[in-house]
Amino acid sequence: MTVGTAVGVVVGILILATIIGVVLRHGTGRARSAGGTTRTSRLRADDLASVSGYGSAATLVQFSTPACARCPATRRLLDAVADQHEGVRRIEIDLAEHPELTRRFDVMQTPTVLLLDADRSVHTRFGGPPRPPELAAALDAVLTAGRTDTSRSTGTPGTTGTQESR
Repeated sequence: MTVGTAVGVVVGILILATIIGVVLRHGTGRARSAGGTTRTSRLRADDLASVSGYGSAATLVQFSTPACARCPATRRLLDAVADQHEGVRRIEIDLAEHPELTRRFDVMQTPTVLLLDADRSVHTRFGGPPRPPELAAALDAVLTAGRTDTSRSTGTPGTTGTQESR
């Protein structure tokens, strides 16, 4: 192999790796509706926490692992969002303690966040840390669907709680 060919192969591999990285990064943190797949549209999360652990309007479920570098920032984001909305709570599940949930909820990366509606059905999923505008839009859709009036309620900070690792 000549030097020119070797350089061409290395440059080609770098370009391919960059394209793959950009594509994967583009999808990270994006909201995916659970209605799009039949498997997740029927998926319920009734047994992840005690009854008092779920929010009356919506629940944010964060799947984490001890080695996850982005999980603490995601935890803070979800706690802040839950504290701003009445009836919204956050549950964190450590996949190292509950590995069976990885397959059940199709978790491919941590953090993975599921947005459950009041009936504990999966409404939206985020692979990676949720992007705040998309999280807000998905949560507003769940909260609006759960109310009979269409007025927006931001709740009172400090009125909701969170549940740490199960």
